[in-house]
Amino acid sequence: MMSDPDKDQPTRTHYGLAAGLAIGLAVGAGAGHLLWDNLALGAGIGLAIGLAIGTALDARRK
Repeated sequence: MMSDPDKDQPTRTHYGLAAGLAIGLAVGAGAGHLLWDNLALGAGIGLAIGLAIGTALDARRK
């Protein structure tokens, strides 16, 4: 009887994207409030940077 190959492989979770978004939003909102007095502008910039960093972290892990 053949075993299912997916059952033999341990599942791995990747939280790089979630961590990148959370950190990017928080840091971006703080920087936006301090530099431009606009939370939305900073959060948008932080979201873009967090998305790029998070996907890079997830792509690095195979």
